[in-house]
Amino acid sequence: MEEYGRIKLKRSPRGLGHMEYHDGPVPFLTFPLLSRAGIRHGYSTRLGGVSRGYFAEMNLAALKEPPEIIRENYRRIAEVLGMDEKRVVMTYQTHSTGIRVVTEEDAGKGPFRPRDYTDTDAVVTNVPDLPLAALSADCCLLYFADPVKKCVGLAHAGWRGTAGDIAGKTIQKLAKVYGSDPADLLCAVGPSICRDCYEVSEDVILAFRETFDEQEMKLLADVNERGRYQLDLWMANRMLLMRAGVPETHIEVTDLCTRCNPEVFFSHRLMGEKRGVTAALICL
Repeated sequence: MEEYGRIKLKRSPRGLGHMEYHDGPVPFLTFPLLSRAGIRHGYSTRLGGVSRGYFAEMNLAALKEPPEIIRENYRRIAEVLGMDEKRVVMTYQTHSTGIRVVTEEDAGKGPFRPRDYTDTDAVVTNVPDLPLAALSADCCLLYFADPVKKCVGLAHAGWRGTAGDIAGKTIQKLAKVYGSDPADLLCAVGPSICRDCYEVSEDVILAFRETFDEQEMKLLADVNERGRYQLDLWMANRMLLMRAGVPETHIEVTDLCTRCNPEVFFSHRLMGEKRGVTAALICL
């Protein structure tokens, strides 16, 4: 357990990386892998915003609170990350594998302008100073950065998105649209629910068996004493990134579980519908 001012951070031994916690009035997290490459990015916490009640304090879900609260929260997190909050483009998450190529015309869609799209669980762009945002309260958020072709992306990967290989499909989109070579990509798996906290039923496992072979499934899930499964979304998405051609050394996996750290993150498994969401942000 690590202490940072008013919070304690419990780190998971299952992670393959050590996320850096930046304390202050608006705390945030970064991946050393992306930081070393000069990629502007961050992961918000539930601290440092103006939301109240069970949304407190930094809720970034555009439709859950009055617009002025959401916009102020985006202003605060964007400021500490060196981004323009009025240009942030959000996903429109429906647990699909839909991917949107974001252009200058999309600037501000989500926090400041209506989104004219849906079924968009991943976003990619090569436009400088156009921040992307994806949201979570237990699901994995995946970061993609190509320092060669100068493009970035984010993907929301809950169990449906992971089983549908949104990781691989986002990499295919980067290759098709921008000419990215998977070997050049730098990728990260953001804070989400860990294997020890993520109990699922057999229907989820059946969906995973359509994407992962028997040997992979032995690594990804085991049966607990209640006859249900403990599933590893972190390892699953890492496998999919590597399967798509990203080198193992170009992938960092969080060491922070959202359910294990309710002081820092929102967790659907722990809090149900009475909670906000945190966000991954990335920008060229």
